[in-house]
Amino acid sequence: MLILAYLIVVVAMSFVSFIGYWLDKRRSVHGGRRVPESTLHLMDFLGGWPGGLIARRRFRHKTQKISFRIMFWITVALHVFVVCVVAFIF
Repeated sequence: MLILAYLIVVVAMSFVSFIGYWLDKRRSVHGGRRVPESTLHLMDFLGGWPGGLIARRRFRHKTQKISFRIMFWITVALHVFVVCVVAFIF
């Protein structure tokens, strides 16, 4: 049951993260107000990193900025670490 709940959260947050990256890319092209990088990282940390990874590749967004790429993978590692700790406790 806990695994199903986790998978639902990951799918939902991946969708939210994907939309966040799409919105940021669209705003960067059209000169609008950008989505803060911290918001993108938070969405990724909360389980949306698969959607963020797909969006980065799909929209070719945030792929060249090394500091963002490093923080993205740190966020993924932190997410996986927290999931492992919670799985170990339960």
